Amino acid sequence: MSHSATPESGPQTRRRLNVLSDDYFPAYVVWELTLACDHACTHCGSRGALPRETELTTEEALKVADELADLGTREVVLIGGEAYLHEGFYEITRHLKSRGVNPIITTGGWGVTEEVAHKMAEAGIHRVSVSIDGLELRHDRMRAKRGSFRQCLEALTWVKQAGMIPQANTNFNRFNLEDLEGLYLLLVEHGVKTWQVQITSPLGRAADRPQMLFQPYDLLEFLPRLARVKERGRSEGLHIMPGNNLGYFGPEESLLRSVTRANQDHWAGCQAGRFVMGIESDGAVKGCPSLQTKSYVGGRYREVLSQHDKPVEHIWRQTPELSFARSRTRADLWGYCAECPLADVCLGGCSFTAHGFFGKPGNNPMCHFRAIQHKKKGLRERLVRREKAPGDPFDHAMFEIIVEDFNAPEPKVYEPGELVSIRG
Repeated sequence: MSHSATPESGPQTRRRLNVLSDDYFPAYVVWELTLACDHACTHCGSRGALPRETELTTEEALKVADELADLGTREVVLIGGEAYLHEGFYEITRHLKSRGVNPIITTGGWGVTEEVAHKMAEAGIHRVSVSIDGLELRHDRMRAKRGSFRQCLEALTWVKQAGMIPQANTNFNRFNLEDLEGLYLLLVEHGVKTWQVQITSPLGRAADRPQMLFQPYDLLEFLPRLARVKERGRSEGLHIMPGNNLGYFGPEESLLRSVTRANQDHWAGCQAGRFVMGIESDGAVKGCPSLQTKSYVGGRYREVLSQHDKPVEHIWRQTPELSFARSRTRADLWGYCAECPLADVCLGGCSFTAHGFFGKPGNNPMCHFRAIQHKKKGLRERLVRREKAPGDPFDHAMFEIIVEDFNAPEPKVYEPGELVSIRG
């Protein structure tokens, strides 16, 4: 899975849209055109490699594009797998553009040659976000492919030469944490304009590698470092925004989340099914691209088409799997989040991250404020995997929270499959 959490899908978007609370619509859609991929990344939430058996045809995808335009969608992020491996990629892209929807792509970069970049630009793509997960050694290791890092840099070059805006997105975790500042310098050097930073959540292959994941107390180091990098980026032309699973409400919150220098923005709850939609390559519709398939798909295009002329609209408007975040209150939270003084604003943080740990949303341990409050008491939370993931796209494992002394030695447990060899 090569995708970002839609760079403009945070609380600031809701204010800019200036709509009433009951006027939710899929302003930003992340659409997995195919699960076929030329990488097999160690942290891929969708376990991308081979296409799904029942992926939408180009003709079906064009009809989905029409529905999105009719629903008021403003931007579609085309992902995979690798979106350009879908046979109708350019036709779908051109159609979205012709309907007034801005198409962008998030890519692992392996197949973005000079020719491909120019074809993307001609089809109407204005921005390309290349997934770069560290400097060369760690990036190639995470992406399980030798030469991937160098190809990403070439892709950025071709994107710029084709007249598109080069962007980047990065999953940070314990494996690549040291590369933050070095990667920032590299992206500035290569003319990247926007960088979305998120943390690796326990989805898909990442759920198979719990030692890779941050512990909640790792945020105490990582977020202040990220804030310093963002501040530097403001003067050096690189705009940095956190993904929706990164935060919340630490001392750097307003700086990290704000688009402008006014630093007035903050997290305001999960946007899944409110202004964000995810579509899987077989036509499964859910409220966010990273939500667990088993629990959050409101319906699949072909199945719903047999009963409704506009299946995407029906799923968006009528299914509880898409509307869960629209009516969420403190009463839906549990654990620490239910008693948090910021609960009414935060509403439990990122839904897919919480679900990835515990099999349900409403209690998100990956929270800066929460880690700070525990440290004030000399404590920390540590997450331990108790059940493995079944091995499906967008699946999850099950974890337990252990509260312990902040300075307790951390157990060093080797997890089979944590380390991988790099393919040539």
